[in-house]
Amino acid sequence: MPHFLVDCSESIFELHSEEKIIEQVHLAAKSTKLFNENDIKVRVNSFKKYSTGNKIEDFIHVFAHIMEGRSNEQKAGLSRKIVQGLTSLLPTVPNIGANVIEFENTNYCNKNKL
Repeated sequence: MPHFLVDCSESIFELHSEEKIIEQVHLAAKSTKLFNENDIKVRVNSFKKYSTGNKIEDFIHVFAHIMEGRSNEQKAGLSRKIVQGLTSLLPTVPNIGANVIEFENTNYCNKNKL
């Protein structure tokens, strides 16, 4: 925990490698000091076929799944850091976004909780 799921157009990888995008999201999350660096997980899903507002334009969107308990300001800051980092890495990409989704501790389980 946390999990950062990156959806993007496949052609993004012509601008930067998948590894570089993963690194950028990881660095943005780490820079907020909200998480232990060893707990940050980043995965990428790329799409060949998609629509962005009835157009075919490059896009990248990060869905940050984090444990509940952070303030709205902290969550907004996390989204902002991710978008700022990706915008500096991919300045020609017209659609860059991020949002934060919270896990509820009461209904979350992983192997360590068994």
